Amino acid sequence: MSAVVKQTRYTAEEYLSLERSAAIKSEFHDGQIQAMNGASREHNLITINIAGELRRQLKNRPCEAYVNDMRVKAAKARSYHYPDIAVVCGKPEFEDTQLDTLLNPTLLIEVLSPSTEAYDRGAKFAHYRKIASLREYLLVTQDQPGIERYLRQGEVWIMSESLGLDANVPLESIDCQLSLREVYDKVCEDGENQVG
Repeated sequence: MSAVVKQTRYTAEEYLSLERSAAIKSEFHDGQIQAMNGASREHNLITINIAGELRRQLKNRPCEAYVNDMRVKAAKARSYHYPDIAVVCGKPEFEDTQLDTLLNPTLLIEVLSPSTEAYDRGAKFAHYRKIASLREYLLVTQDQPGIERYLRQGEVWIMSESLGLDANVPLESIDCQLSLREVYDKVCEDGENQVG
């Protein structure tokens, strides 16, 4: 996230109208619009690697995965976000006929960047937790092979961590699994655990 675009407060309807015609993506929370930054090479590689793995595992199943441009609404948090990856299992629900704002994600994934890490872990996750359909949230690091997994169990979120290229992350909410070796393909140097 970068600085607030304007100090003016917007309604959700005004935000959507502006966003749908904007040249750059922005997120929205409680009347404020924040422009989004671009992503690094590592961020892009990790995102496409995860998307590729999910596409392969979700093929012929009633689930859809979206990368980068599918806006997600957290209505109870009065916010709209662009997760790096969103997955919905079952019938996707959208805010309107534009079909560009998902209401019922099952799994959300954020690839952490130095400029967004605190927000992705804090306020954004707090917004996401208010989405009733959300069952799992992943935070994927760029500086070393590692994924934090948050799984909703009733009203409690349970965190587990998978580190190193030999680790696997079970995605219980969508009955899939991520291999960190695949997630960090072309990101880690010579099979080392350091991202380069």
